[in-house]
Amino acid sequence: MTLVKSSSGIRGTLGGKTGNGFTPIEVIRFSSGYVYWMKKNHNKNDRYFIISGRDGRITSRLYQKLLISIFQSFGVDVIDIGLSTTPTLGLTIINEKADGGIMLTASHNPKNWNGLKMFNSFGEFLTEKEFKDLFYFSDKKHNYYDFSSSKNLGTLFCKNNYIQNHIEKIISLPIIDQNVIRKAKLKIVVDGINSTGGIAVPMLLKYLGVYTIKMYCNPNGNFSHNPEPNKNNLKDIIKKVPEVKANLGISVDPDVDRVVFICENGDFFGEEYTLVSIADYILKNEHGPVVTTLSSSHALRDLSIKKGVSFYSTPVGEVNVIKKMKEVNAVIGGEGNGGIIYPKLRYGRDALLGISLFLTQIAKLKISLSVLKKKYSNYFMSKRKIRYSVYANKIFYKKIRKKYKGKKMDFRDGIKIYLSENEWIHIRKSKTENIIRICSESFSRKKSDFLIKEILSEL
Repeated sequence: MTLVKSSSGIRGTLGGKTGNGFTPIEVIRFSSGYVYWMKKNHNKNDRYFIISGRDGRITSRLYQKLLISIFQSFGVDVIDIGLSTTPTLGLTIINEKADGGIMLTASHNPKNWNGLKMFNSFGEFLTEKEFKDLFYFSDKKHNYYDFSSSKNLGTLFCKNNYIQNHIEKIISLPIIDQNVIRKAKLKIVVDGINSTGGIAVPMLLKYLGVYTIKMYCNPNGNFSHNPEPNKNNLKDIIKKVPEVKANLGISVDPDVDRVVFICENGDFFGEEYTLVSIADYILKNEHGPVVTTLSSSHALRDLSIKKGVSFYSTPVGEVNVIKKMKEVNAVIGGEGNGGIIYPKLRYGRDALLGISLFLTQIAKLKISLSVLKKKYSNYFMSKRKIRYSVYANKIFYKKIRKKYKGKKMDFRDGIKIYLSENEWIHIRKSKTENIIRICSESFSRKKSDFLIKEILSEL
């Protein structure tokens, strides 16, 4: 059993003993700590209210009932938006001027996981400091909770049109050209992983006048494949796109904050190039800094140099990217996993926004995805993940530092080793699973794979 706590939220495998997995006790403990943190942070005299939503996982409905009961027991009013997406919930907090919100999701983790993504009143993930305070208040050794009497229980409101509101907000952005997308008469295959992407993405494409072929779009939580949207997990849609002669394919993760694309010929456009291509489109219309993570492809750095804008990298994690974006007033940012952050909508990853920006770009350029990708630096990235123990972890990092002594290194998030201007290795502990992630990049696929094998040999 596994329970992971980080700025990405609380998530874990279902069942097991308290403290070792994602159980009802964890839901009670962390949501109670969240309410205490929220009240302490806002210090209002009137009533509080928050937004509650869930992805399509089998257990999300069950846990959401418990979550709402806890909020009401504290005298907090709740708007239940039901089956939804993480970015929809964030935007709803802003639009409703709510005090916060919690999304029941384990994001890209497998279906035997679930979790809580927690937001502040700005519709953003809690900062590192805010999470530190919340974890302190959630600790079983501390008892700060003050439950309401029967006269002051929170009220529940159920509304189900917020995905539609989210989509309307996106297509109202001046940078999204609904008409040019409609005129392109695109045919697109959608893999909704049998979660809320199966609702939200086809709804968006209908607004944009796109002919849609659905795959795994029933939000029953029975994930059709490993939900992380990378090439190894998307064999079905990679086969389907050229089969039906579609212009492209779209795949999202279960809570719809990450998006990847499939080329018309079945080639994988690449999760790293989602951000690169969208940044290219944004920088044609706006001039300003770009921010991404240490694990993201240097293709974005190359694009920034070409466009004459500043490029910044941060430790992996949405909150880290957003913090830097605010500091430097970035016009676009995100992560190399297909997460797009465009501040003019909201500071948060948003797959529906990413899809709209991407389709506007290809509709205006009138080119295929395989041709579009050739515009950018042709790097090859290799990725592996391995289980670890704390003891082995410390020895391993020590050995790596010794092995690559003399090379430029960045220690902000694990170790990133720069072997040359265009070759690097990044080794870091995941914030969402008990694993070490190893990424390498080179102009050669063979070299990129070799760099990973060199690291693995040290283990």
